Amino acid sequence: MFRGLVFSLLSAVGFACLAILVKLGYRAGLTDMALLQYRFLFGAALLFLFLSLKDPTLLRIRPAALGKAAFLGLVLHGLQSAFFFKALKYIPASTTSLILYIYPVTVTILSAAFLGLKVGRTLILSLLILSVGSCLVFYDAFLREMNLLGILLAFGTTLTFSLYLILVQVFLKGEKPLSVAFYVILFTGLAFLFFNNPLQILRMDGTQFLIAVLLGLVPTAVAVVLQYRAIETIGSAYTAVFSTLEPVATVALAAVALGESVEALQWAGMVLIVAGIAAPNLETVWRERRLKGNGQAGN
Repeated sequence: MFRGLVFSLLSAVGFACLAILVKLGYRAGLTDMALLQYRFLFGAALLFLFLSLKDPTLLRIRPAALGKAAFLGLVLHGLQSAFFFKALKYIPASTTSLILYIYPVTVTILSAAFLGLKVGRTLILSLLILSVGSCLVFYDAFLREMNLLGILLAFGTTLTFSLYLILVQVFLKGEKPLSVAFYVILFTGLAFLFFNNPLQILRMDGTQFLIAVLLGLVPTAVAVVLQYRAIETIGSAYTAVFSTLEPVATVALAAVALGESVEALQWAGMVLIVAGIAAPNLETVWRERRLKGNGQAGN
């Protein structure tokens, strides 16, 4: 559980950088489709370079696995990313994020229904705490005007992302996470070639180019690989639960990088999110100690 927790938390911090870099990209004059394309194409290029240096055999993939990666990248990951970016055009980021963070609940329900996950009281309590914490972190979502199209797009993000996480767990069985992650990112980038002229890369200034590279590196290549390792280690449901650290990291990074203020309710929400993440891990530690104690007593 501990390794999966570490992978999930590091992945969440990586994904938290996405909103910050997107805001900086908009300020630098980049469009949503351009940011999406650069994110995944640069991410694929950087991951290709890493795998080539680490172990070139990781670039080899079975045709069946390649087909699965194509479906994840071209369809689910592409749709989820497009829905998220488009929703931000119609409703505030806080509202979009609040709706997105329903996904730990939906992933847990899907895992219980289709993957045989046993949902205990601790996991249910954790989900409740995380939900309340997310509401407090994004409390201002309730104060904003709601746009129906934006809300539908945000729910589209939640549903496609939940299904994506479930299928990643299924598709990773017997496969190399690094290999699958590379091809998913590559296919997602190829999907956005149809929505933005890739030759515009040649006309970017230094600031835009730096943002594009960072988008490809941190919330894409690094975060996705860590997410896949987490799913491989502990499954999609617990990865979703532990990844709820992302709004905490997003708020903290926004305060540091963008000068955004953090309200008292948001601090309370962040404390609850940390508590919700800690609950399943504390239960695991307690269970392991109890089993160890029983074993020693039996000897």
